[in-house]
Amino acid sequence: MKAALVGTDGTLLHEARRATGRERGADAVVESILAFAAELRAHGEEHLGESAVAAGVAVPGIVDAEKGIAVYAANLGWRDVPLRALLSERLGAIPVALGHDVRTGGLAEGRIGAGHGADRFFFVPLGTGIAGAIGIAGVIEAGAHGYAGEIGHIVVRPDGPDCGCGQRGCLETLASAAAVTRAWAAASGDPDADAADCAKAVESGDPAAIRVWQDAIDALAAGLVTALTLLDPGTLIIGGGLAEAGETLFTPLRAAVEERITFQKLPHIVPAALGDTAGCLGAGLLAWDLLSTEVSA
Repeated sequence: MKAALVGTDGTLLHEARRATGRERGADAVVESILAFAAELRAHGEEHLGESAVAAGVAVPGIVDAEKGIAVYAANLGWRDVPLRALLSERLGAIPVALGHDVRTGGLAEGRIGAGHGADRFFFVPLGTGIAGAIGIAGVIEAGAHGYAGEIGHIVVRPDGPDCGCGQRGCLETLASAAAVTRAWAAASGDPDADAADCAKAVESGDPAAIRVWQDAIDALAAGLVTALTLLDPGTLIIGGGLAEAGETLFTPLRAAVEERITFQKLPHIVPAALGDTAGCLGAGLLAWDLLSTEVSA
């Protein structure tokens, strides 16, 4: 868990991290979140001279932001947790905003990160899986049911690997950091090798690594072109673990996307700027948005 006290302008005033403790079960994870939030609030009172006036929390899985419910998260083992109500109660009845982790990170990247000034952007973090956040005029489009942006489950190779969602050949089975790790561990014969090791091997000219890397980039480009065709963003922001490879990723990825487009306009393809603080900053922005909405109402 990552948490922060965030100023009105998006400045990080204080940041802290704690283990989620998911091995202790879903109820313990929820209690850890509530206790962490209370601890953060107390820090602000003691060290900054004032209490937080609102809170934002970003969680993985399926989220009903309107009702404030964390619907389902496979990794955390919870279902239908009324997180907004629980947090508000623990924090003295202050307003609480709940958001999806990738969309919340995308909000921060769009407003104060790599997408700053872009009216339309698409944020895609390449981590254990692949998701996406659609940015339109400073807000993130969640979709009618909260599922918008799930680019990781676009099928790019119908005969590809089985995906946990029930389809075959989904983008995240081929181009996520986890997918590259699996492919490189198999190709190198080293079960402990990961995507970062693959990137280093690519930089040193290893032919097997280059094949694994290019396969992932080809799949990623195919998925991204589908997204560009549907969304027409001005800026495409790539983050997550694979993006840490820098131009080892971005140079061939830009070329692969450009090679595939026909009538579509090529967006600016840029690395994410906020790293793993994006979720904290985005949660803070959600909280400030909540306050500004209440004031305008």
